[in-house]
Amino acid sequence: MSRSSPVTASAVVAPGVGEARVIVRALLETTKPGITRLVTITSLVGFVAAAVGRPWLMGDLAWAFAGCLFGTYLSSAGANSLNMWWERSRDARMVRTSRRPLPRGSVRPSTVFWSGMLLCFAGLTVLMSMNGVAPAAVSLACIISYVLVYTPMKPVTCFSTLVGAIPGALPPLIGWAAASETGGFASLIEPGGLSLFGLMFVWQLPHFLAIAWMYKDDYALGGYRVLPVLDPTGAATSITMLFTAALLIPATLLPLVAMPRLGWIYGTVAVITGLVYLWLSLRLVVMRSRPAARRVFFASILHLPLLLGALVVDVWLA
Repeated sequence: MSRSSPVTASAVVAPGVGEARVIVRALLETTKPGITRLVTITSLVGFVAAAVGRPWLMGDLAWAFAGCLFGTYLSSAGANSLNMWWERSRDARMVRTSRRPLPRGSVRPSTVFWSGMLLCFAGLTVLMSMNGVAPAAVSLACIISYVLVYTPMKPVTCFSTLVGAIPGALPPLIGWAAASETGGFASLIEPGGLSLFGLMFVWQLPHFLAIAWMYKDDYALGGYRVLPVLDPTGAATSITMLFTAALLIPATLLPLVAMPRLGWIYGTVAVITGLVYLWLSLRLVVMRSRPAARRVFFASILHLPLLLGALVVDVWLA
């Protein structure tokens, strides 16, 4: 009897531990880790762009960087969880999203909601205490515009894409405000930070439209009024993508004007990648096919890291 007791005890405990692990994994999945990482990286690019060239004590720099990193990550994770909580019923109707944690029943909606709220609160608290009011205010604007404005607009109008680009473009301003020598809300109107906002805003438009084209049948099942769903021939969508891809070239060159430390490295990468992006968008206008949209999508996910990487290298070497 004594030998069987530990086995019996472990058999009783193990299911509870296993269930907890499933819930934790599900909660992590609701944070959309890929998007959260991208948001955090763009925030850190803004931080580096503002931080390089000003005097720092090493301890102060490490403190501010850590605050920007963890504060942005937590608040973005929370906003994504709340978005997934809001869209759970529509996610269940779409093939691409039907295996997300809430549609498959891996975690309760209330758990996701309160987890998202806690993450948002934690992120805002970190930014407020370690970086100041301005970065925290920008992060709060991201959360509100993403969860309470963009998310409910998606089933109503295709113009939600423009609105959704705002919270996606704000993270570089979090980092810029966290590192700017100007400090406070005045840092939010500095040309460098605003140029990064403009770059990110325009970049998202052809990127998202490419995704929406690839999965337009799924978006229709979910009841989302994205442009490719409302545009059966693809003419309006492809022209819009071409226009925004063309607009992206001057948008990527704005930081050259706004940040004197940038030079030929960033400028060369911006022009070359921008022209390739534009060429692929032009092919989409001609072909109007899913493979062509897919090529634009992959170009967009290569374009941004190349561009931001060149920016960081150029600023660092200046």
